[in-house]
Amino acid sequence: MEYEQEQGILYGDALSQRKGARKISDIPDEVVNLLQKGQLQTVNLTEWLAVDHIVLLQTVLNELGMQQQESEPILQRLNESNEKKTMKIIPAIAAEWLNLMALKSEEESSRIYDTLSTHLSDSVRCWAAYIIGLGQGVSLEQKLISIRPFAADSHFGVREIAWMALRESISKDLKKSIAILIAWVSDEDANIRRFAIESTRPQGVWAKHITKLKENPDLGRSLLEIVKSDPAKYVQDSVGNWLNDVSKTNPDWVLQICDEWSVTSDTIETKRIVIRAKRSISKN
Repeated sequence: MEYEQEQGILYGDALSQRKGARKISDIPDEVVNLLQKGQLQTVNLTEWLAVDHIVLLQTVLNELGMQQQESEPILQRLNESNEKKTMKIIPAIAAEWLNLMALKSEEESSRIYDTLSTHLSDSVRCWAAYIIGLGQGVSLEQKLISIRPFAADSHFGVREIAWMALRESISKDLKKSIAILIAWVSDEDANIRRFAIESTRPQGVWAKHITKLKENPDLGRSLLEIVKSDPAKYVQDSVGNWLNDVSKTNPDWVLQICDEWSVTSDTIETKRIVIRAKRSISKN
């Protein structure tokens, strides 16, 4: 059997190229063990949701050489919170890392963040992305610069967490965010283009709604126009979902946009977006 080496961890081709189980109970013990040790990336949503982040955190704290008196209070607080939902435990862990890093020297804090942000485990990189989002006293511009590597990450989970981590910052300063993200929707990387759309979705998934965009979707139109015929289905889906969000509160606006695009952008890509955009309207 051929083996691939990554960050000093050896694992077989059959394991690294697995498709992933459909049910958490069907995930092989070997895979679960490696995921909890941070020695393997998840390959689908089932595995991603199955990771026990507190167990993984204990492993990473040990990797970084944290003392028992530093690690134990963190783990105790998280265990006592009894939070099991992935989308809540990730920011909770990120907040704990921020608190710990604040007590360290700048050099040590950088070492910790660098380790988390480049870790083999996609779950650990998710923590690092949320560290950016939760950072206090950091400008919106700097947060967006810092989040770019996570927005462009090769792993689907990290990319999702990237936009969720900055969702609140973007919502608070929507006009400035859109002005900055205009450049992102023209980026050659489809992941970066998709981040710009997904992070500003009026309703989004697993995220708070952006009321301003629900009430006045024209605020985001400048972003949508640039990607109305994007070649990447990943981006097309995001644009279609953005418009579908609005269709639930402002269907006439969505129909108008779709009608305009059908005339001014008569492409297969735009047609696909339009169909996705109107799917909720079609059901009514």
